Amino acid sequence: MSDRAEPVKQGNSDVRRAASLSVAPMMDWTDRHCRYLHRLMSSQALLYTEMVTAPALVRGGARHLLAFDAAEHPVAVQLGGSDPAELAEATRMCCDEGYDEVNLNVGCPSDRVQSGSFGAILMEKPDLVAECVAAMAEAADVEVTVKCRIGVDDQVPEKVLPAFLETVSAAGVQRFTIHARKAWLQGLSPKENRDIPPLDYDLVKQMKAAFPELHISINGGIDNLETAREMLDAGLDGVMIGRAAYHTPSDILLAADELIFGLSGRKTAVQVVDEMRPYIARHLEGGGRIHNITRHMLGLFAGRPGARGWRRTLSEGSHRPDAGLDLIDAALAHVQQDRLAS
Repeated sequence: MSDRAEPVKQGNSDVRRAASLSVAPMMDWTDRHCRYLHRLMSSQALLYTEMVTAPALVRGGARHLLAFDAAEHPVAVQLGGSDPAELAEATRMCCDEGYDEVNLNVGCPSDRVQSGSFGAILMEKPDLVAECVAAMAEAADVEVTVKCRIGVDDQVPEKVLPAFLETVSAAGVQRFTIHARKAWLQGLSPKENRDIPPLDYDLVKQMKAAFPELHISINGGIDNLETAREMLDAGLDGVMIGRAAYHTPSDILLAADELIFGLSGRKTAVQVVDEMRPYIARHLEGGGRIHNITRHMLGLFAGRPGARGWRRTLSEGSHRPDAGLDLIDAALAHVQQDRLAS
């Protein structure tokens, strides 16, 4: 597999290093408040936005969806779409906002995404994907990347995936994140598509061996840093973690800088809560509700003494119109009390 075109963008080496461990784009979860929290927990991991559709940006005027805090860097935006010109315009907007990477979604299996002819269904149209990423790269001043599946429906991944990588990399993409499961577009819900199709980590490793010049990250079912480290040691360039990074962030992100990036020292979850206070205060002063932020903090103490009291207090109290930082104090008291009792 040779004679591929030179890449349009080689990418920022710092962003590529950050991609050694990334937090997956997750709809309704990885919003700007979630990303700010995650950045406090890991200074190094690459963070992704929720998917933002190109039509929403270009035709819908939804540029506010691109808002983020400068503290989030390195941060990548994920776009959904299938029209090259529209994706190019959306990419320009993302670059103007200052994102470090623009990623094209070729993996989401939801009916709504399929009806828009983008997401995982694009695994069936590698030539169109190539057109899209070429247009995006032409419009971008940062690296354009792709997140894909190993195949969809009755496709044979061992045939489809290398052909897909061949075609899309020839258009200039040099960094791929591969969700190591098929997506079944008929018969399985998006939730079922995250669990039921079997994982094929070996195929993704084979793709790295077949395309050594590509930067390949693996995604799907990885829920601890030990497995992530094994994947990196096996030759993959990066590991993307989704639900585990959200539901048990302390297990994944507090140790990431040390175990994945080789930096010394790590914070505690209590320190992170204290560092979130000024951010929460600014949000409240601007008229925001505390629930917008605390919903992402529920799992901070998962598996630790006081976790149930922490979660219950935040869940029950965050919907009060007058809820403020005192709610954080009340929730944290459960953690501290259980720590003293243990």
